[in-house]
Amino acid sequence: MRMRVLVISHGHPSLSLGGAEIASYNLHKGLQGCAEIDSHYLARVGAPTPRHAGTALMSLRQRGGELLYYAEDYDHFLISNRATEEIERDFARVLRDLKPDVVHFHHFIGLGLECLFAVRDTLPDALIVVTFHEYLNICNHHGQMVKTGAFKLCYRSSPTDCNACFPDISPARFLARETFIKGMLGQADHFVSPSRFLADRFIDWGLSQERFSVIENGIDVAEAAPPRALPDGEARRSRFAYFGQLTPYKGADVLIDAVTRIPESVWGEDSILMVYGGNLERQPQAYQDKFAELVERAGRRVRFCGAFQNHEMPNLMRSVDWVVMPSVWWENSPIVIQEAFFHGRPILASNLGGMAEKITDEIDGLHFRAGSPEDLVDCMVRALTEPKLWDRLRGGIKRPMSHVECAETHLALYRRLMAERRGPAPEQHAPAPMIA
Repeated sequence: MRMRVLVISHGHPSLSLGGAEIASYNLHKGLQGCAEIDSHYLARVGAPTPRHAGTALMSLRQRGGELLYYAEDYDHFLISNRATEEIERDFARVLRDLKPDVVHFHHFIGLGLECLFAVRDTLPDALIVVTFHEYLNICNHHGQMVKTGAFKLCYRSSPTDCNACFPDISPARFLARETFIKGMLGQADHFVSPSRFLADRFIDWGLSQERFSVIENGIDVAEAAPPRALPDGEARRSRFAYFGQLTPYKGADVLIDAVTRIPESVWGEDSILMVYGGNLERQPQAYQDKFAELVERAGRRVRFCGAFQNHEMPNLMRSVDWVVMPSVWWENSPIVIQEAFFHGRPILASNLGGMAEKITDEIDGLHFRAGSPEDLVDCMVRALTEPKLWDRLRGGIKRPMSHVECAETHLALYRRLMAERRGPAPEQHAPAPMIA
């Protein structure tokens, strides 16, 4: 009997190119390649895309099995969709028409947590799985777990601590937020995290450890880029690259600061930092000013290449030796890590969260202290001066999981959870609580 799976995302990668969108879509594509699986994909869409008509269901000539759901009446604080009538009418209609055995959520931004309740209400027997990509359910500060104002890492969450970051929001409201979110997440059967670090954060917050699995996101790349061809007379690997948004959380300013501090005798004429990213104009003015000052100091050492599309990565990697990830927040599982490793590029990364978990210091990359341009300078100087370091670290890289392997791993999870449902319940034990 064929298993029917509905993968749900907060955006379609053809309209919103982010890591979670790519991860969810790759899972859908991988499931489509599995025998006896019918996979469908539903993605939220909103402004500036115009709404078609009275229904929230839309089509922009996507491929078969793909649906768009328009949602704009959204409460960011509660991760809630105020348009509950449309959820009950249009979202539930999709569920009734497709009758999925598994509904796998990859995000709720724009859609709202109410969609979880709608699945449980419409399809009581469906298996509900939720993949977390950051800490939005825990943290109101864009899900970053970084303190407002001082930009310090946040190690714990509580209504009182959250009120310290947002004085205009009372601890009582934060408690209500936490209660609402945990109640909605309680509708799910299982949680997936791409990193052990993120899973542990949610378990510490109160979700049941027994309901968590750690499964890395899969990537869909056909062919690895070869190592950069070195010009005659050039022996060292001196091309660094940054891939990501130009936001304060991603630490591009730390990287450019480090580049300005490397002695000219080490940097030389052949070294360069290529920055692939955008959205600087959307950042706070103070950050834009700081960034502009650093760029002026860096001069010709830095080349800004603009934003990029995911499909361009194999070609971009051809001119790259090292990938640098200077993020100053607890990253979960950035797709850049998998892409860099797929193409055999060692990574210089902050020693935080999922980056420290997935990049092993001195094996397939180098760690530096997050937010420290001085420490990053030491790593980059080693990259430029230490013989055979690039070859050694490249040799330590393990091939990342493909989207097909990722789908097969998820399929095994779905089947296990379904089998456990069918099995007899232990006589002396109550069901494992959803919220600890």
